[in-house]
Amino acid sequence: MSVSSEEAAIEFREGDYGDRVGVVEPGGIEEIPDNERHGNPLQLLWTWTSPNLEFATVFIGVLAIIFGLSVWQAVAAIVLGNGLGALGQAVLSARGPEYGVPQMVLSRAPFGFLGNALPAGIMSLTGGIGWFAVNSVSGTFALNSLTKMPTTLCLFIIVAAQVVIAFFGHNLVQAFERYAFPLLAVVFVIASVISLSKSHFGGGGTGGGLGVFLLTVATVYGYAAGWNPYAADYARYLPRDTDKRKVALYAGLGLFLSTTILEIVGAASATILVPKDLSPTDAFVYSLPTVVAKLTLLAIVLGSICANVLNIYSGSLAFLTLGIRIRAHLRRAIVALAFGVLGFALAYYALKNPESSYENFLLLISYWLGPWLGIFLADQLVRRGARVDGLLFSRKHENWAAPIIFLVSLVLSIWLFSNQTQYVGIVPSRVDWIGDVTFIVGFGLSFIAYAVYMRTVRVVDLRDHPAVNAVNPVQP
Repeated sequence: MSVSSEEAAIEFREGDYGDRVGVVEPGGIEEIPDNERHGNPLQLLWTWTSPNLEFATVFIGVLAIIFGLSVWQAVAAIVLGNGLGALGQAVLSARGPEYGVPQMVLSRAPFGFLGNALPAGIMSLTGGIGWFAVNSVSGTFALNSLTKMPTTLCLFIIVAAQVVIAFFGHNLVQAFERYAFPLLAVVFVIASVISLSKSHFGGGGTGGGLGVFLLTVATVYGYAAGWNPYAADYARYLPRDTDKRKVALYAGLGLFLSTTILEIVGAASATILVPKDLSPTDAFVYSLPTVVAKLTLLAIVLGSICANVLNIYSGSLAFLTLGIRIRAHLRRAIVALAFGVLGFALAYYALKNPESSYENFLLLISYWLGPWLGIFLADQLVRRGARVDGLLFSRKHENWAAPIIFLVSLVLSIWLFSNQTQYVGIVPSRVDWIGDVTFIVGFGLSFIAYAVYMRTVRVVDLRDHPAVNAVNPVQP
């Protein structure tokens, strides 16, 4: 059943789904009605742990050493970057049970219906296609090392598995993350202990100064915060009265622990001498005993699938948030399938130069997330608990100040502070120690500008909004 009208701008997801795993999730981005809610906050712990127990996470730590940091400097940058990303994940996840809609639908409150197409479109590309390609590459290398099959065939197998799970939707995704968690945790704990025992914590680079440290923080943050636009997607099925503090705790903790531990292991493992010309995954498992090395490669394959089922699923939700009407009961599933095809093509291209492609991609993620997160959190702060239900599905709701501030903050921060192989901004090209603080500047500019703007207009408290009261009492 779907409820939508000019007077009641809220749409409820149609179909019977409940907690069934073996059926395709119906609908798309509509609010989850109360009778379909299920689960508990603890599930968010493995939801945000399993997808990070993979080689793409390990390689973030390796990049820190490649940049020139010592191991201990890398540890500090890793803790700081992941702490910031996990904090955002905690805050955003807490709103999932309250509104029962995906994260990019909540983004319509500050950005408006049409204006939200800007961040939602970027999210579709970076999440459903970009992140999908990144993780498919690491899984492909691992499967190739494990089986010696051609890389193209390995990529096809990885992509097929990911698309099938994402096609079925939320419940199968959650179940897959849950049952993969213990296997991934045990294998990576064993591999990490062995790798750390052979590492040289006094090794790594010579430091590189504050600029290299900030560049590393930005890269680490780009990985962790890359999950922020997905946050509410996996909390929206929880009962409406779920404790928000527990939601925030488990979501933030799962993300922080998994990324921080494996990235530190990656940084330390980069100090172990290995033969040249090995693939990144082969280099990581080179020092491990044969059995552990094979299990680790298998875990890398499984971890990449765990990450990408979230990327395809959330990317398809973000695409539907653009407002494109698809007349199909399985519209989310159909979009997920299309994203899998596009992601396969991009991953095939990225196989040629994974290191450079990965670094630039992570920085680009942080560039757009800073301004988007600044606006979203400023809007939430200024409204101070006001309901926004009536704004989320109304095609008449617009707030053009948000996309304008987003674009201005994005362009200014990149123009002035970007520091990557494709483009170096004005400031770091003249001041070496600045590094890359694009995401910090973008966040600060957008947060301040949007908060000031909202103070000048009347913020409507929607707790008594007719749309809310008209719909909520008659949920299907």
